[in-house]
Amino acid sequence: MLSERRLEVLRAIVQDYVGTQEPVGSKALTERHNLQVSPATVRNDMAALEDEGYIAQPHTSAGRIPTDKGYRLFVDKLAGVKPLSKPERRAIQNFLEGAVDLDDVVSRTVRLLAQLTRQVAVVQYPSLTRSTVRHVELLLLAPARLMLVLITDTGRVEQRVVDCPAPISESSLADLRARLNSRVVGERFSEVPKLVQDLPESFDQDDRGTVSTVLATLLETLVEETEERLMIGGTANLTRFVHDFPLTIRPVLEALEEQVVLLKLLGEAKDPGMTVRIGHENVHEGLTSTSVVSVGYGSGDEAVAKLGVVGPTRMDYPGTMGAVRAVARYVGQILAES
Repeated sequence: MLSERRLEVLRAIVQDYVGTQEPVGSKALTERHNLQVSPATVRNDMAALEDEGYIAQPHTSAGRIPTDKGYRLFVDKLAGVKPLSKPERRAIQNFLEGAVDLDDVVSRTVRLLAQLTRQVAVVQYPSLTRSTVRHVELLLLAPARLMLVLITDTGRVEQRVVDCPAPISESSLADLRARLNSRVVGERFSEVPKLVQDLPESFDQDDRGTVSTVLATLLETLVEETEERLMIGGTANLTRFVHDFPLTIRPVLEALEEQVVLLKLLGEAKDPGMTVRIGHENVHEGLTSTSVVSVGYGSGDEAVAKLGVVGPTRMDYPGTMGAVRAVARYVGQILAES
């Protein structure tokens, strides 16, 4: 267990190294920070921090830099994330409120996160497996062809063309639309199959085949769209940190191209809490020189998806965590109101 004084020295080293990208020496610490101890005491504290693996010396006669272990302790001991200013919060709200649909919300969120943090932004689409039905629309395209439109509580829209076994009238279609919505609106996707299984029996013999076909398409849509989707932006920001990555940035870029890797980085969407994975805590080999800050977003206590950023371990953790949390909160509000 580190003493409060040595923890303060570690905080100062992290802050200086993040800001300057230069190894930090004891003289610089005493000049830049009000540590209220002598340079000799700071040197002793730095030696102890190095012995315990919190800082390291990149080469002889250089200052010290934080290790993954040091960053982890720094993050765990943060008194709080850096709050955004009122103009920043207002800019976030105005930018996101201008979105016209879910794709636009996700696209704007990615751009916003990348700009605020100057890192790589990753935003997961709300998962249909955790969604409820807002509305099912049925549109007649031809006498025996329909368009099924499924709208979720998160604003996601799925469309399917349905070829019916027989023509259906406008009145029968309106009846089906009304009965279907009366059963499924507000219900979880997992509940829909049992709620509609007896629906064909309530229609005339001539329409039962079409009703069954529509329901089959609806249920297939619920199953097919469980695959997770995400959007990534700001990859070019990594070029600002090429010296932070050993030898080459290529493994990082290759890892960011794999959607499965990114989904694992974000973690389980049902967890709304903030997660910070630092360096070797990221199990993918290509990302062991990066840190990932992610948080869930949604309209209630349970997150419907996650968003976050990927950047070098030499990251402004308080500022990044504050930006990620603020954006997630506004996205959740927009989804709840849409």
